[in-house]
Amino acid sequence: MDTLSIRAIPILSDNYAWFVHDAATGAAGMVDPAQEAPLVAAIDAAGGRLDLIVLTHHHADHIAAAATLKARYGARIVGAAADAHRLPPLDIAVRDGDCVHLGQTVAHVMATPGHTTGEVSYYFPAGPALFCGDTLFSMGCGRLFEGTPEDMFHALQRIKALPDSTLVCCGHEYTQSNARFALHVDPANPDVRRRAAEVDALRREGQPTVPVTLGVERATNPFLRAPDVATLARLRREKDSF
Repeated sequence: MDTLSIRAIPILSDNYAWFVHDAATGAAGMVDPAQEAPLVAAIDAAGGRLDLIVLTHHHADHIAAAATLKARYGARIVGAAADAHRLPPLDIAVRDGDCVHLGQTVAHVMATPGHTTGEVSYYFPAGPALFCGDTLFSMGCGRLFEGTPEDMFHALQRIKALPDSTLVCCGHEYTQSNARFALHVDPANPDVRRRAAEVDALRREGQPTVPVTLGVERATNPFLRAPDVATLARLRREKDSF
């Protein structure tokens, strides 16, 4: 039986923070908190406990509420050691290959640079679930603000090696626009057409399109399907001006 429960909390204009619980102990974590009011409401409604604040990268729309939540609930802040100088003060500084414990649930830290040079993702085998910030989106990937196409390609290859059942818990609700691009570059792919229709239906109902399984992403995400660095670089350039 899975020990990790996961809830997406919409914040800002199109971000998600992720509220996670270890069922065995009740320990609670919040991934990429950037807006205090809706997150406080969710935490208080769940009993007012927050043990960990987990950060994927340094952008303000992923960290802005971390310090205030720490002060309010006493949570420890986890983030990349390489980015400690541009994150809120860290209680747990992690590197690739480290483990983070939420109660009895363990997350494996994966360096996934590309969007930023210090970005990390957190893989929970108990989900299985991957909290990947702005590295991998449903049907897309992050812009290369700091990293290179090589960085992003290798990060996505690492993610691609995870089980198909892994829930991809990303940082933004970008799927509908990503689907339009996927249809543009891969119009004959029936999986892309099905996923695009599903996404449109979900958004019409005001529902999130994530989490989504990695298996679905393997079939529909042009960046995850890119066979080499050159293809990914070309797709990223094209998407940037699409």
